[in-house]
Amino acid sequence: MWQHLQRDWFLPVNELARHTPGLHEPFRLYAQYGVLLFAAILALGWWTARANPNPRAMAAASWAPVGALVALGLNQPLGRLVHEARPYAVFPHALVLVARSHDFSFPSDHAVMAGAVAAGVLLTHRRLGLITLAAAVLLAFTRVYVGAHFPLDVIAGLLFGAAVTVATYLAVRPVLVRIVEALARTPLRPLVTNEDADHREPGTTPGHEAV
Repeated sequence: MWQHLQRDWFLPVNELARHTPGLHEPFRLYAQYGVLLFAAILALGWWTARANPNPRAMAAASWAPVGALVALGLNQPLGRLVHEARPYAVFPHALVLVARSHDFSFPSDHAVMAGAVAAGVLLTHRRLGLITLAAAVLLAFTRVYVGAHFPLDVIAGLLFGAAVTVATYLAVRPVLVRIVEALARTPLRPLVTNEDADHREPGTTPGHEAV
């Protein structure tokens, strides 16, 4: 059943790619280099968290990149355990728009990263997190579109990355909050808050809800 789902979902997307040559270059670039956008979003998430008087916002922003790295680390043995071949190894005539890789296909590292970052940013800033989630879904789709992954590879990757980030953040949140509060009383204060934060009541900045 697994193989049938992978085939039935992958082939229509690959056929779509054949009929939309105008999307090849932008989707290929995003599929390969979209990670740079997520790095920029992490930096923006940290910057917006500085304006939030709730220390949980900075705790979440600080953990977001760490959670992504943890998720990627855990994904490596999972990929070796599942041992799934890439789509172009299963379908030799599939359209492939990126360099062929010889590692395992499930789950997608790119999707794991994107899901982890989206979850981390959602914990920091709701509106920015929703934008990041949309970017993550688009990245996942482009990884299938260019022929690098099956659909279930990226769906599992998004969910796995998000789950790891949220679970690990909840586990370490009390410690992170104490660290943020301690840093706010030191010369390193600008790293965790801006000068105006002291004059704001918690919850008065739209879109800055923190978990």
